Order: sequence, then structure tokens, then C-alpha cells
Amino acid sequence: MSLKKDCFTQISLFTEDSKEPEKLDKIDLTHRRSRYNKVKIDVDKNMTSNWVEVDTKNISNEQSNFNFVDLFAGCGGLSLGIKQAGFNKLADVEILPFAVETLKYNFPETKHFSGDIAEFDVKEYTDGKKVHLVVGGPPCQGFSVAGKRNPDDERNFLFEQYHRVVEELKPWFFILENVPGILTLKDGHFYQEIIKGFNDLGYEVSVRILESADYGAPQLRTRAIFIGNRFGLKNPYPKTIFNPEQYKSIDDAISDLEDMPRNSEINHDWTKHSPEFEERISKVPPGGSLYETFRDAFKRQRKGQPSMTIKENHGGTHIHYTLNRCISTREMARLQTFPDDFIFKGTYKEGFKQVGNAVPPILAKHIALAIMESIKQISQSKEIVDK
Repeated sequence: MSLKKDCFTQISLFTEDSKEPEKLDKIDLTHRRSRYNKVKIDVDKNMTSNWVEVDTKNISNEQSNFNFVDLFAGCGGLSLGIKQAGFNKLADVEILPFAVETLKYNFPETKHFSGDIAEFDVKEYTDGKKVHLVVGGPPCQGFSVAGKRNPDDERNFLFEQYHRVVEELKPWFFILENVPGILTLKDGHFYQEIIKGFNDLGYEVSVRILESADYGAPQLRTRAIFIGNRFGLKNPYPKTIFNPEQYKSIDDAISDLEDMPRNSEINHDWTKHSPEFEERISKVPPGGSLYETFRDAFKRQRKGQPSMTIKENHGGTHIHYTLNRCISTREMARLQTFPDDFIFKGTYKEGFKQVGNAVPPILAKHIALAIMESIKQISQSKEIVDK
């Protein structure tokens, strides 16, 4: 299925009909990019000796025999991007039933564990095959600045199960992704404990903040990316590909869906509102919110620039930049860089939840391509592999 041939063609940040709010848009974009700049600079400065940047633009994504397992898989954003980089997916772990159905539909060749990760038997689901990469993002609600940031939230400690799986599988590399808020929780003590835990298993660990728009997503979405390897090597991260003037815009990604009616078969569905509520939405300006006190939901997108970070927000997704409705699940998926033939199972609100919590596949792909180069080099060195 293809609703549009090339949803993510590179265009100028500001289109001809967006010149009126150009100054405001530039200010907004600068603000969003600088939100985590200080944390990013501080983290990079502290860990500059154990990571290296890799130009991934021309790295081949041909299918390899290197295997990975995805923990806390959600709907499979990480999985999709890593498969697109040429890795072979053996298994995934997810607790939400509708997300598991999405995984089963889109990754039919993979073993799926549905339930509490504490009960996940790694040997049963990997069939004794070598696992070169373990990936995953433990639930981030306890870390996110959008939530209450409770440092004692039990979900903050699900990384211990991730740690257990890494200890049992002994992958060559692991990727642990989360929201940048994890780096400032408890004044940085929390993420340092995560790193120490993997250091104790013999992994060289680094963490960096990456912006999804830098790699081609038409959305501003910042993630904290932990990478570890057990060979004492510097951890590879993808070099930035686009600068802010080259970012892909929201309207380039979804403008062809503006006049398309609801179609649940392709996830093009959105929250239903009364005429009175639609009238209220119609008065929300670009960049503004329907609410004064709950400003993280029902925010109108800006035409001509990348989407704001998309979230589920209990049906209160962002408002379309032109239309007086929320953006649809399929539009959200486009902004996350999921292809149109990737179908999300469950209700449209469950679709919102899955897409809103996902890692953009394009970001995952470039991270995986950077790691792929290192894994290829390691596989050619018997002395290193036998460590």
C-alpha cells in the first residue's frame, strides 16, 4: 500500500505560503532545539572519550546474519528501523495486547512474547542463536518532563529487567533509548546508576541525546540513546544528516491526506468531536493550545516546519495545521516515519497510544547502521569475537 510515493522529500523549511509567520516559526524552532542543549553538551563533554560518530548516509543496508531482540517493543518503531538497517529480528517482548497484535501483523517471522518481561525466557525465544544486539526502551512515564517526574515510579526500574536479559544473552552491543528527562532525574544519579550496572557486566557504555529531525523525521523528537559494547570499543553514533534549515516539514509529510475521509483500514482515523468543540478548535492559532492549564494537548501544528513532538494524550493529539480536527493515527505514523503499509491494530485511540510512544524508525535505522559497521568489523576479527 502506498498513499504517497515519497512522503519525506527534502524541502525548504519555510514554504511560500508560510512567509507570514516565518519569524515566529524560527523562534519556536530554536526554542525547541535548545530545550536539551545544555544537558546534551554536558553529557557529551563527560563522555567524549567513549563514543565516535559514523557517517551513515552511504552505509549499505543489505540483509545480514546479525540478530537482535527487542524489549519493551511497543508497536515496533525500533524494530522496524533496525530491520531496515539489515539486522535479523529473532524476538520481541511487549505487555500491551493491542501492541502485541501490531507486532504479530507487521513482523510475522518473529517470535513474540506477550506478558511481563520478568517471565521472559531468553533461551526459549532465541532458540540458542547468537544475539548480536539487544534493544529496547523501558516505559518512560516516570522520566518524562511531560509527566509528574516521580523518581520513585516503579516503571523507572524496569531497566533492571533489560539488564537481566543483557546479562543472560551477552550481546555484542545493546541500545537503550528513553526520553532525555532520564538524564536529569535525581540530579543525574539515576542514569549514572544505569551505566554502572552495565559497566559491571563488562560493557563500555555511553549516552547521547539525538534529535530525530536531524535524521529525516518531519518531527522534533529528542531521545536519550544509551549504547554499550563488550569489546572495550568506542560506541558508534550516527552523524547528523540535516541541519535545521533542511528539516522536513509536517505538511510535506501529510498534506496529501487533508481531503481524505476517515478510513480505519489504513488507520486514518481521529478523535470525534461535537460541532461546538470543533468551533473551539477553530480559534486555536498555530503553536497555541486549546487549554491554558493543560497546554501539552490540543496544540495546533505549524505549517512549514517539523511537527511538534507527537503524543497520545488520551485522544488529545495535536491539532492539524489547517483543519479543525486532531491529526489522525496515520498522519502521526507518517510523522514518525512509519511506512503506509505498517498497520496498527486495536482502536484508533490505541493506535494513538502506540504511535505516540514509538521511536521514529528513521532514527533507529541510522543508529543501527552505525552499529552495523562496528559489528561487521568485529565479526572479521576472531581474536575479538572469542573474548
